[in-house]
Amino acid sequence: MSDRLPTLGASPVELPRPRRLLGRALGRPSLPALVGLAVVVVVFGAQAPGLLTSGGLASVLDSAALLGIGGVAVALLLIAGQFDLSIGVLAIASSLVTALLIEEAGWGTWPALLVSLAAALLVGLVNGFLVVNTGLPSFLVTLATFLVLQGTSQASAQALAGSARVSGLDEAPGWASAHAVFGSTVQLWDGRFRVSLLWWLAVTAVGTWTLWRTRFGNAVFASGGARRAARQLGVPVRRTTLTLFCLTAAAGWLIGTLGVVRLDGVQVGAPGLGSAVDFIVVAVIGGCLLTGGYGSAVGAAIGALLYAVARQGIALAGWAPPWFQAFLGVLLLVALLANAVVRYRLKAVPRS
Repeated sequence: MSDRLPTLGASPVELPRPRRLLGRALGRPSLPALVGLAVVVVVFGAQAPGLLTSGGLASVLDSAALLGIGGVAVALLLIAGQFDLSIGVLAIASSLVTALLIEEAGWGTWPALLVSLAAALLVGLVNGFLVVNTGLPSFLVTLATFLVLQGTSQASAQALAGSARVSGLDEAPGWASAHAVFGSTVQLWDGRFRVSLLWWLAVTAVGTWTLWRTRFGNAVFASGGARRAARQLGVPVRRTTLTLFCLTAAAGWLIGTLGVVRLDGVQVGAPGLGSAVDFIVVAVIGGCLLTGGYGSAVGAAIGALLYAVARQGIALAGWAPPWFQAFLGVLLLVALLANAVVRYRLKAVPRS
């Protein structure tokens, strides 16, 4: 983004300093989330000092990691102008496939994980295929997928395992190595830090590099910013959309795998749409526009951290649990208002 306006027959006109700063700020979608994170840490850190200890930090990062993995994947999809409400229930469904193959079919851990990953990718492929070939809104397509997976998971667990819980997986061949990859922990002072934190950082780093350093990232932004023009210019919008839905499915599988290895089993409940919307909320708080074309993986990661700090801070401060939902609603409203301002200002800030 240039700080000068080109003119015909005259020297470039320098923009006022406030407009230059505004232009640079608009180029960093993660900045509002970072400011919000600092405010939340100060507020809840003062009310609940335990939040700033190593134990409190470990708890916050553990909560933020799982949310951040899904949030980053959903952020990439939002930047392309699409939604995915099925990632939360896909995490449960894929972990159930892993658990049933191990416990009921006697499979080894790694073959079961590979099959569950393939099943998750197939779901993502179906979601993407329906969206790009039918023109149906991705919100409705993935809502239907959410309902199908939720009902199928509950019925399958009852029919094959006889209960909503499948456990006793730690004796399966290959479980120790899988636990080292997906379930290991490190004790630092009074905090136990899990390997999910490294997975979260890796997903965020890869997502950031992909968005800003690859042709695929350019296609993601183009698909969300001006889809029709992108098609006319030869951008592979259909292939990009299919790939993004497969990536969110893979993120769901990773979340489910981290959970099933940590718990040595899976509990199939009835997650409401709240678990699906949380990932979208994190991405929006992190600066993604619901209309597509703007956002970042780092912003979504910071949004997940902000979410986790608020939830843990409210618990440690002794507030009633419903206050977290109210606080989350306020965060989302502020983010939506900020996004509206961003949409307006992006049209006003000149670009070279």
